[in-house]
Amino acid sequence: MEKIPMTRQGHTALETELKHLKSVERPAIIKAIAEAREHGDLSENAEYHSAKEKQSFIEGRVKELEGAISLADVIDPAKLSGAIKFGARVTLVDEESGEEKTYQIVGEYEAKIENGLLNIKSPIARALIGKEEGDSVTVRAPGGEKSYEVLKIVYA
Repeated sequence: MEKIPMTRQGHTALETELKHLKSVERPAIIKAIAEAREHGDLSENAEYHSAKEKQSFIEGRVKELEGAISLADVIDPAKLSGAIKFGARVTLVDEESGEEKTYQIVGEYEAKIENGLLNIKSPIARALIGKEEGDSVTVRAPGGEKSYEVLKIVYA
């Protein structure tokens, strides 16, 4: 199977979520299912069906996290330099509006665009890989083409 690149922070966040699901959420849902069973007829018991649905979600997420953690390739961006690659914190300026944005290129499990964490598989990240400070980048995204200039690249 293919390794999944992620930063140390992303790896730690996945481990923390997994620990929480196993030590807090799983026991709580088992207790909720037991309580719902005590109410009698399960075929018309909404609490029971809701709890079973939540249990299914939790177990699916546990399997997903365990798989991602087992395939993790933890990369330390502080040991990198040069052109843009995984882990880079990149400051861009929109060539049309002049708006500046800063993103860090991270793995898909830790990406959160609203926090400036950009999935390495996203159109913007793919367009940025290999670029240097001062380069102009055209990104073809679902909303149309956008042009950016790379202002700064930091590995930390």
